[in-house]
Amino acid sequence: MKITATYLSLWELGQRTNQEDSIYPSFGQKIPNNDLFILCDGMGGHDCGEVASQTVCQAMSSYILAHPDTDFESALDAAYDALDAKDNNAEKKMGTTLTFVKFDEGQCIVAHIGDSRVYQIRPSEKRVVYVTRDHSLVNDLIACGELTPEEAKHSNQKNVITRAMQPHQEHRTKADVAILTDIRAGDYFYMCSDGMLEISEDEDIVNVLSMDKTDEQKLSILKGVTRDNKDNHSCHLIHVTAIEGSIEATNQGSKRHLFVSKRILLYAVAIIAILCSILLLSKRLRKPVERVLPIEEEDTTITDTPKILQEETRAEGAITTPLNELLPDTSSSNGGDSCNKEDNSSELNQD
Repeated sequence: MKITATYLSLWELGQRTNQEDSIYPSFGQKIPNNDLFILCDGMGGHDCGEVASQTVCQAMSSYILAHPDTDFESALDAAYDALDAKDNNAEKKMGTTLTFVKFDEGQCIVAHIGDSRVYQIRPSEKRVVYVTRDHSLVNDLIACGELTPEEAKHSNQKNVITRAMQPHQEHRTKADVAILTDIRAGDYFYMCSDGMLEISEDEDIVNVLSMDKTDEQKLSILKGVTRDNKDNHSCHLIHVTAIEGSIEATNQGSKRHLFVSKRILLYAVAIIAILCSILLLSKRLRKPVERVLPIEEEDTTITDTPKILQEETRAEGAITTPLNELLPDTSSSNGGDSCNKEDNSSELNQD
């Protein structure tokens, strides 16, 4: 996968006599299919700020071009080595900020040290997708509640930075690094030194880049806004024009999958509705049969009643001899009785 981008640059002196900003590609240089961008702002008030920014910008770009598969940390170390070699042992060590953007296999590596910024802006949604956080004193004061964002804009300490690249540091300053993957065609990456932000807010930048104008016209507007700025100010305006390869294929596949999923869901709902209708109908058909069943059970109970009564009788110890065995024989009984009567009568007569 590959991200294709075009770019335009500004590199303005402002009201200073010395240009301490450095950019790669250099102002006016056009590199086909370029995917590497660097911007450095030399520290004003320190000796040789322009030397520091130029050294870092040139060393990092040269190292990466010579070692295409290198990682960011190795390129940063190479820049520190070059900076150490340029050390003039001045009391105020020279120093510079750093912003770094590199497109690599469908993602974007963003790194920064100091208060130069990198924005990712999405005009289609008119919003900032990502922005670096300045390494500055006022930001630290805001974080601990000592200043409000509004007070920080007017603070006389707003240009004091808490991180910078300087030669022969005991502990080399580390960069904040972000890997951005939410990138779409039409997005802008806007890299700028703090001089571009003297009177511009994030909302102003988003509004300009969301206009229905060419990139040249948008950059011209940004240049006009900063015409009266005191400090050096420079920027790269990088426009993502296409994302080729598996990222687009994945997006198309996702849309197709979503369409198929919706159809499957509709079919499933229809089948569930049919099954529910069949279930309700079967319940209604079974109801008359359920009313007859108790009557059949009662009939069966009545038929079995004699057996139950007989068993209860036996359990109570009742005589179970058949009735015909208890009754005497009729013929023999009658004969015996008549004889007895005659005998009795004779006895009476004798008396």
